[in-house]
Amino acid sequence: MAWKPTRREFLQATAAGGALCLAAAGCVAPAAFAGRPPLVSPGCRRSKVRVAKIYMGRPKAPWPTPKLDLEAEVRRYEDHFARMKNELSDVEFVVSELVTSQGHVRRLKEKLQDVDGILAVHLSMGIMGMLRELLAAGRPTVLFAAPYSGHEWTGFGALRNRKEGGLLECMLTSDYDRLAVAIRPFRAIHHLREAKILNVTKRDFSGFAKAMKQKFGTEIVKVERERVLGAYNAVPDDETEAETKCWIGGAEKVVEPSRDEIFKSCKLALAFQKLLDEEDATLVTVDCYGTMWRQLPAYPCIGLARLNNMGLGGVCESDVQSAMTHILCQGLSGKPGFVNDPTMDVSTGSIILAHCMGTPRMDGPDKEAAPYRLRTIMERQEGAVPQVRMRVGQKVTQARLIGTDLLLYFTGEIIDTPDLPRGCRTKITVRVDGDAEKLWQNWSHGLHRVTCYGDLTEDLRRFCRFKAIELVHEA
Repeated sequence: MAWKPTRREFLQATAAGGALCLAAAGCVAPAAFAGRPPLVSPGCRRSKVRVAKIYMGRPKAPWPTPKLDLEAEVRRYEDHFARMKNELSDVEFVVSELVTSQGHVRRLKEKLQDVDGILAVHLSMGIMGMLRELLAAGRPTVLFAAPYSGHEWTGFGALRNRKEGGLLECMLTSDYDRLAVAIRPFRAIHHLREAKILNVTKRDFSGFAKAMKQKFGTEIVKVERERVLGAYNAVPDDETEAETKCWIGGAEKVVEPSRDEIFKSCKLALAFQKLLDEEDATLVTVDCYGTMWRQLPAYPCIGLARLNNMGLGGVCESDVQSAMTHILCQGLSGKPGFVNDPTMDVSTGSIILAHCMGTPRMDGPDKEAAPYRLRTIMERQEGAVPQVRMRVGQKVTQARLIGTDLLLYFTGEIIDTPDLPRGCRTKITVRVDGDAEKLWQNWSHGLHRVTCYGDLTEDLRRFCRFKAIELVHEA
């Protein structure tokens, strides 16, 4: 059956009131950010995305008109960028220039070497040589071409399919809001390069870590149990008590866990934050069902969910592939991922995605949180986890980065939030876009998928093109 709160539960949740309720909805107490620099953007705490913004046009070109004032056209575009300043607050336009010749582009090449990407804007006819010169810089490039810019669009497809066009994506549209969309793959590239993952485990993952560092720039480091225990013991009890009240006060209901279990989970949650701050890291994953099972004072679920709520990252089971996928999707969307164990229901064309650890702020750290209950882990009948009720009708993307050269994905819509004493606590039923039969027949590379709110298909396609990754729709 679907999970629907009783009237009493609803009134209890809404009556929690005030700052406690607001904090508990995402369960980040105000003290969580004390003394910490704010995130540059969700999932990135170090630096802004570096983008070169290049306007390309020739004076007195026949299209769109020989009377076109190129500088006035640039100002018109700049007005659009100004209106998108909040969406682009984590972007630094290290180059912003109008070019009118290939030689002008060549003179900019040194400035283009360290950018995450180039956003090129087509203003008039006669820009093909300039575009080829831009591509010679070897940086991911998105070309924005509004209608009437010129006839060159007829050659963009052929150029894109040549070797020199491997780093080219094109947007032929009158929707100027797409200028912000164009930057998303640059943001994901930047986030992965800046990211540092802490892996609490005894396992050896050095080969995988080396491959991720070489391909994406991501650093993955091992954290020993003793260091986690030291951070745990250093967390003051009063801070832990405040965090405990936060989670309990914001819950619709505490079903099984004892207060002591929630207290220990919250203490571990604050220890994770301390470790991330010390390492200037962005995500932690814990080998909770492997080498760290019952080796820590509590299960890590509340701590991992809390990091997701904050715009950082927490991933179960020392799953470094899902951790990489989380960072990628968060970079594209600004939203955290939900790692899950799927089970199929082809009679309804759907897949049920389940995991005990849910994240209330699936819309992002600055958005309204979803309702949750505090439960035990279903499989273990112990610990404390947030069982989150996600939004029915929400479009979602499921993905998994496999190694360095393959990304599996499919999309769908949440049609139910089952609340059954089977599987894991947090569950969503997703009607698959495509063929559910093909989905299970094509399934490979293990169980986990990472679910993120929104349809990320176009963004994933651009990212994968820029990073030479094969993108496969599983359904």
